[in-house]
Amino acid sequence: MTLSSNGQHFKQEWEKNVEKTMQRFPERRRSFHTSSDIPVDRLYTPESLSEDYINQIGFPGQYPYTRGIQPTMFRSRYWTMRQYAGFGSAEETNERFRYLLKQGQTGLSVAFDLPTQIGYDSDDPMAEGEVGKVGVAIDSLKDMEQLFHEIPLDQVSTSMTINAPAGILLAMYIAVGEKQGVPREKLTGTIQNDILKEYIARGTYIYPPKPSMRLITDIFAYCQEHLPKFNTISISGYHIREAGSTAVQEVAFTIANGMAYVDAAIEAGLRVDQFAPRLAFFFNAHNQFFEEAAKFRAARRMWAKIMKEHYKAEDPKSWKMRFHTQTGGSTLTAQQPDNNIVRVTMQALAAVLGGTQSLHTNSRDEALALPTEDSARIALRTQQIIANESGVADTVDPLAGSYYVESLTDQIEKEAGAYLERISEFGGAVQAVEEGYMQREIHQAAYEAQKRMESKEDIVVGMNEYQVDEEIHADLLKVDEALEKGQIEKTKQVREQRNQEVVDRCLQELRNAAAKQDNVMPPIVRAVQAYATVGEIANVLREEFGEYTAM
Repeated sequence: MTLSSNGQHFKQEWEKNVEKTMQRFPERRRSFHTSSDIPVDRLYTPESLSEDYINQIGFPGQYPYTRGIQPTMFRSRYWTMRQYAGFGSAEETNERFRYLLKQGQTGLSVAFDLPTQIGYDSDDPMAEGEVGKVGVAIDSLKDMEQLFHEIPLDQVSTSMTINAPAGILLAMYIAVGEKQGVPREKLTGTIQNDILKEYIARGTYIYPPKPSMRLITDIFAYCQEHLPKFNTISISGYHIREAGSTAVQEVAFTIANGMAYVDAAIEAGLRVDQFAPRLAFFFNAHNQFFEEAAKFRAARRMWAKIMKEHYKAEDPKSWKMRFHTQTGGSTLTAQQPDNNIVRVTMQALAAVLGGTQSLHTNSRDEALALPTEDSARIALRTQQIIANESGVADTVDPLAGSYYVESLTDQIEKEAGAYLERISEFGGAVQAVEEGYMQREIHQAAYEAQKRMESKEDIVVGMNEYQVDEEIHADLLKVDEALEKGQIEKTKQVREQRNQEVVDRCLQELRNAAAKQDNVMPPIVRAVQAYATVGEIANVLREEFGEYTAM
């Protein structure tokens, strides 16, 4: 937009005042930038906005969804408060789930331990020392039944952070629902099921990319028929950001991965409007408040354009980017951990103002250990205070029209689009991952951020500035070392009590389906119902598909 002649006059007067002021009070830095190295101007005016402003941002609930995917957003209902939890045994985690639900949490989010995430049972030598440490140990349907004991799955939606063995854990969730009398078509929730970001940033992969993509499209097809309300994937920028990416890279690489999943599903014979409405996303919320809010708005607009213009999706539900947000784990400090409450509050507020559909707020002590009950409650209360006391949920997209936010939204879209063009030159996200392109970009961004922190160009309160001499960390949660032995014994009992002949038959059916390119989900569901373990099922697929080794 262009300033009027009167506006130009006032701007020139302001610029003269700036020159005088800076002679006495120089600015803190020569130049200011966001975490993505986007220059931050001293002042933003209507000149910063697109001439086609209204068409560029639209209205809430209307294409291109810059201002949110629902017409009334949080005036109708708040975002889902979905605290991520899981540690030790299924029984302990069930107790934490029920506590959080009692405290007002509105959705569940399951953290699995490392052996479960990479398809090993607790008694596997590869699992030694890791059972129940960073999440709950799930070996068989018995554990899943205990995890959701007295939690009605027709009343609560559940998100599961599981990727390589996603189909196995989804099958267990289906089986628990059936034992509760909940039909599959009434189950709601999300499986992360995003393997590409594992190769890029996180590392809990099992199989090579191509068979992994095949497992994902099998889940798409199965859920389309049997679980119409379940989100089949949560395309995750969160872990990309945790690995050190910038906000722009988080948007670009996440959308590139999303396009790879859409391409794979279409190649597998699915129509875009059959599966796209059940695609979900998962983003990080970091400290730079305005950049984060603008990031969410830009990502939503980019995805809408890609789905409508590139993939020719006709259903408006296919254009909508629905996403969960988690506050930034990598921003938390072990030093002065109470400072993390403030960080998380700012990050959560940016996510809400950016239009998230659900939110997890990290606990103050997570840089030191798994969160205590008190810390988990404070994290949940942070969301509840933002929702009920701040007033930010009372109007839709209150940051819209901010010259700075709109300019930043446009710039993030532009720079993320440039990344997408480079990834396209590789042939798409899968090829870019295999070439190591995204990994190199993230590593370089992380290196630059570390240099800025060490030089104190970026201040981290309590870490590189404003330190205290001595800190005492009391009341940290510790996982009982005896848990591993108990979990192994429980799994041993499951194997002794089940019908081994039925298990063997189910595993052979799975092997045949994997070899013949049949959908593997039906035999996986039958296998978990027979109490085959996560490791046994994953090993059948290991034998058929092989294992991925990083370059």
